[in-house]
Amino acid sequence: MVLNSRYCWLLAAVALIAGCGKQERMEAVQFAKALKGTRADFASANTIEKDFVTSARAWCGGITASGAGRGAELDQNAAVAAELAKYTVTISSHLSQVRQAIDGQTLKEEYTRGVRDDLTTQLTKRQRQLQDLRAVLEQSATEFLQLRHSTSYAGDTFPDGVGKLDTLLRGYSAPEDAVGSALAALQEKYGLKDSEL
Repeated sequence: MVLNSRYCWLLAAVALIAGCGKQERMEAVQFAKALKGTRADFASANTIEKDFVTSARAWCGGITASGAGRGAELDQNAAVAAELAKYTVTISSHLSQVRQAIDGQTLKEEYTRGVRDDLTTQLTKRQRQLQDLRAVLEQSATEFLQLRHSTSYAGDTFPDGVGKLDTLLRGYSAPEDAVGSALAALQEKYGLKDSEL
């Protein structure tokens, strides 16, 4: 009888542990599905961001090398700065959609919460960088228009905002596939197959 009750307790403990592992895996599957659903928005944000940085570097490099120009060139540079600032808003909007999708997941397990927290940290960092770029671009657009109305401006220098932008762009690295990395981490940890997602 004593042996039988010990055996029952052992079976109950094994069933409990197996059930907890099953719940953890189910949560990982649900989170992985949410990540997979955000990949298109994230890929779009990455593509737009890479194009944005390439364009901004080329434009900024031309100005820092030869000055902001005079007259209509200043108006054109102000318009370009304003347009580039709009791109940062578009990129950030895509990243916000990704954040909303992952933040909307109810996660109880430590590992999946850790994956989500790491991803959220990366997205937040990118959005802050984009905010900084946007602020400097908007500042530059205003400064170009101010130079247009300055009688002492010779056309061979550039606004302070362009110098700040140049510094930010030099330190800016291409976005990585953080969603893909998070998805791969879940697939590896829980042995998830593409057919489950």
